[in-house]
Amino acid sequence: MTGERALRADARRNRARVLEVAESVFTAHGVDAPIEEVARAAGVGVGTVYRHFPTKNDLVDAIVAERMRRLIERARTLAVHTDAPDALFQVVDWIVAEATVKKHLGATDAAPDADKPAALEALAADLRAVLSQLLAAEQARGAVRADIELSDLLMALYGLSAAAEHYSWDMPRRYRAIANTFAGLRPREIPDT
Repeated sequence: MTGERALRADARRNRARVLEVAESVFTAHGVDAPIEEVARAAGVGVGTVYRHFPTKNDLVDAIVAERMRRLIERARTLAVHTDAPDALFQVVDWIVAEATVKKHLGATDAAPDADKPAALEALAADLRAVLSQLLAAEQARGAVRADIELSDLLMALYGLSAAAEHYSWDMPRRYRAIANTFAGLRPREIPDT
């Protein structure tokens, strides 16, 4: 029994190591980098990589899922502190920053209406839930217009992310684009005529 537990713990460590190394390799060289390079850098055999991730797409999906989990965790931490100024702005920045990394992970996404792995769908739902919570908090503070819905925010996020991915925005460009977008979300005083 002890041997089984040790093997399971070892297998978990191997999987975590492969994910960590694959993220670095694919970010640096794109998903065209061979699995052998990932295995070599992780210090495991190619068979170990394929045992955990039968295809390269499975490996990339697992990397994306892990990055999403980290982002959601950070967003939830901010959401707990509803008085945190610009919490929604920070989370939007994190999401848009991920778009540049996604570009380096390659264009493995299927068409928008194609089926995605269930794990990624569940994470996307979790992200929408925390964004909804942050949006409601900003609206309650009067920092975002009351007529803005989650779908409006998601459309803006999609546009910002697509542009960041396409143009490989650096931090100052990303901040300017997000600030301009948020200017449109903020309440405006209508001048008396």
